[in-house]
Amino acid sequence: MRNASLWRALLGVENTVIEEIEFDEDSELVVAHVRPRRVARGRCGRCGARASWYDHGEGRRRWRALDLGSVEVFLEADAPRVNCPTHGPTVRQVPWARHNAGHTRAFDQQVAWLATQFSKSAITQLMRIAWRTVGSIITRVWDDTAAGIDSFAGLRRIGIDEISYKRSHKYLTVVVDHDTGRLVWASPGRDRATVAEFFDALEASGPGRCAQITHVTADGAEWIAHVVADRCPQAVRCADPFHVVSWATSALDAVRRDAWNQARRAGNTKTYGWAAGRRLVVSTGHARALKNARYALWKNPENLTPRQQTKLAWIAKTDPRLYRAYLLKEGLRTVFRLPPHEAAPALDRWISWARRCRIESFVKIQQRITHHRTEILASIEHGLSNGLIESLNTKIRLITRTAYGFRSPDALIALAMLNLGGHRPALPGR
Repeated sequence: MRNASLWRALLGVENTVIEEIEFDEDSELVVAHVRPRRVARGRCGRCGARASWYDHGEGRRRWRALDLGSVEVFLEADAPRVNCPTHGPTVRQVPWARHNAGHTRAFDQQVAWLATQFSKSAITQLMRIAWRTVGSIITRVWDDTAAGIDSFAGLRRIGIDEISYKRSHKYLTVVVDHDTGRLVWASPGRDRATVAEFFDALEASGPGRCAQITHVTADGAEWIAHVVADRCPQAVRCADPFHVVSWATSALDAVRRDAWNQARRAGNTKTYGWAAGRRLVVSTGHARALKNARYALWKNPENLTPRQQTKLAWIAKTDPRLYRAYLLKEGLRTVFRLPPHEAAPALDRWISWARRCRIESFVKIQQRITHHRTEILASIEHGLSNGLIESLNTKIRLITRTAYGFRSPDALIALAMLNLGGHRPALPGR
């Protein structure tokens, strides 16, 4: 193998002429002087279209390449500008790096792969780059990947949800394909405009694609439902069973807290010293037992421990109102286990029961469930839920924790799409 061919293989470049290899002993780095082959010259760096020469630009520049062992490597070449018919004077395209990038494609690819496996702090040490540079590379690689694929192709059944990615109420709205399990879209925000932005992108990717959506699952949020009803009215909307049951669980916990407060007012308390200048008052007797009954009331009956079963039996004997609220919660959960032809009458009976139960929190919940009755029954009929979306949300939280947070949502979205969008980067040369 000739030296030029060997260096092209070591540097991971194509359509490139190796002019000279220089070792800088003072800085302990290798500098490869290169230029594009004739076939790759004279193209716009932004769009790749052929363009005429404009000027010398800012002279020669360097791009960081993959290290050779422990030695840093740079490519150095002229960076003239060409006059693109579309973008005007633009730095010419080079085959070894993306436009406006300070690293080679192979370097970007390796950092992107590492970002799907390790924390950003580990990558900064291994690759000897800044923390912010990792996010920029991830975003750049995903933009390049997204330009060559159609993420919305064949989209029929989707799930929409939001996830908190940062303090101070910073949210992402995410869209998942139920048929492939892929994350297909994500954007900062949690409002109607954000959901409308997804449908705009879907329609822009191909005329009539909004009309091809057949099913949409969500958690019952009105800001999602209104946009879905407006942009794809033909789609069957399904309410997520987990969120519906969580409404009843929240109503049950409100009843438990009310019973606990009543027991405390009845004298089931005692003082327990001082803290921060205030007297501590702790629950005793009936109030203490109710405070510790939370998980016995929340958990599914089949998952109760013997101690929690005893606690539930004690509640049934001592607090009929709280036990009735527990039965209402379990009754709603049972509705989602029934076959479709039995679920509708069972749900109607539950609504009637909750309406007459004289428990304020459940009276309010039955109104909400009545409003979403069609979506609830649709989720039972089609067997759809937001379980897949919640799974992907958990993975996005893990990505955030592994990276020790993100300064901007763009890098998080890019990394989430690379990880969960079905287009994971590969190691260079693999």
